[in-house]
Amino acid sequence: MAELDARGLNCPLPILKAKKALKDVAAGDTLKVLSTDPGSVNDFESFCRTTGNELLESGEEGGIFTYLIKKSG
Repeated sequence: MAELDARGLNCPLPILKAKKALKDVAAGDTLKVLSTDPGSVNDFESFCRTTGNELLESGEEGGIFTYLIKKSG
């Protein structure tokens, strides 16, 4: 599993960095993204819906949002 630390970055940077990181992830593998941007919740839901990637889980703990994205084939 690849991991992207996008903490401290504001929209649209977490999405842009995730899009770039997913290029290096094999189809079917996952990317874990950490973010502190509250707006990233809707951003990652929309991003996965429009790109065909699967948002396996998302959550927030202590102001850090975590997303687990499975790259589509």
